[in-house]
Amino acid sequence: MTQHNLPAPDPDDFDPSASSLAGQVDNAVMAELLSIRSSIDNIDATLVYLLAERFKATQKVGFLKAAHRLPAGDPGREAAQIARLRRLAEDAHLDPAFAEKFLNFIIGEVIRHHEAIAEDHQTAAGSGQHPQASALA
Repeated sequence: MTQHNLPAPDPDDFDPSASSLAGQVDNAVMAELLSIRSSIDNIDATLVYLLAERFKATQKVGFLKAAHRLPAGDPGREAAQIARLRRLAEDAHLDPAFAEKFLNFIIGEVIRHHEAIAEDHQTAAGSGQHPQASALA
């Protein structure tokens, strides 16, 4: 991926036809490229919303773990999920190593969130506040 030192565009000003190739390729090729990219843009938006839903669910897990003083990570669960997603990736003709890296990144973020929730829970419990109230404030 080529990196240019351009300012990040404002997401509200997203231009789906933005391209450094504009004017350099045949109009029909550009139209096909933009059509395919439109599908990619829709998939990317769906991924963001799916990840948001996933993190809402894992936040609930984090509150439950904090309330019961359970560890943030669950290596047995994580290993099973990685094996499962590697199989799913193979079935979907996606590189299983990529799927594993992606899941490991997500797991790392979830554990970080669970640790923060547990810390907030302990701080709130020590101050007499309701633990979930301080985490949601």
